[in-house]
Amino acid sequence: MPTKHSRPNLVTIVGRGVPANYEISVDGSIEMVGGDPLCEATVVSSQTAEGAIETGVRRFRFSGQMANVRLVDWNGVPAPESPHTPHVHIDYGVSPPEGDS
Repeated sequence: MPTKHSRPNLVTIVGRGVPANYEISVDGSIEMVGGDPLCEATVVSSQTAEGAIETGVRRFRFSGQMANVRLVDWNGVPAPESPHTPHVHIDYGVSPPEGDS
């Protein structure tokens, strides 16, 4: 099983107060950080994570490169046409916090 150190990259999805859906795909592997996918209705497979967000933050660590990001607001309007889709931050080569296993 890969460790967080083998997933050096981080994608952060930030809700903007309006229900929205996201799907992110990578060419390596991906896992949710600091959350319970079942409680947050997030589906995570080996290379894809998808779910809904209104407020708060969802973080995922991944290896490889970002392959695709798809965002739509509650009306199904995709980014960048909708000002209500979540913000997405992608950071490459980010070490996990000290003590994070």
